[in-house]
Amino acid sequence: MSALICDPPIGASADTAGSNDDTISAQVWGLLAGMFPAGSPLDRRHEQRYAYPRLVMLTPVQADGQTPDGPTFVAAGKQLSERGLGFFHPQPLVNRLVIASLETSDGRWLGFLLDIRHCRFARQGWYESGGRFLRTVASPMTARDAA
Repeated sequence: MSALICDPPIGASADTAGSNDDTISAQVWGLLAGMFPAGSPLDRRHEQRYAYPRLVMLTPVQADGQTPDGPTFVAAGKQLSERGLGFFHPQPLVNRLVIASLETSDGRWLGFLLDIRHCRFARQGWYESGGRFLRTVASPMTARDAA
């Protein structure tokens, strides 16, 4: 079985396979270089950010931070820190305040009142937003799961 995996693709010689690997590697490194250019950009943030590739439920709320102001929608998490959250979503945001519901590994929901600080078009129909946690709150997802 391992011989099948190591053999070049059907119709390719061993020389071509090595060349393809080099081409793939060069293209991947080109993508990474574009994402992470040389030199360290100035980052004013003081807290450590962590990749957060999980779905996040966002519930728009009114200025009181409690009253729902639209349906809950799904966003794709980007980064999480002790002070805030970054995420991607397919529509521009109308509300500045949302309750961000994050699911724990044991299936519970944590709720955070999030003050959206930035929302920008990121290409291909997606937006990138982020904000600061103001306080913990009850997650609307907990009530939804109980029903």
